[in-house]
Amino acid sequence: GTRIICDRKFLLECKNSPAARTPPCCLPQTPGVTSLAQSSLVKLEELKERNESEEAVPDQDQFEMDI
Repeated sequence: GTRIICDRKFLLECKNSPAARTPPCCLPQTPGVTSLAQSSLVKLEELKERNESEEAVPDQDQFEMDI
């Protein structure tokens, strides 16, 4: 096989290229592929609300122990 050899300077310069952005700016917006689907956004909001409501409840022991 053929080996591709890159020096350190080239690799460090590559991290600043526009192609290295996540996601690249030139991609079309496809729900579920390049962006979150609407149902996923709703689920994320529900999870955030649920986590916030759970944080409001004071900490309780997971298991009760009889001593």
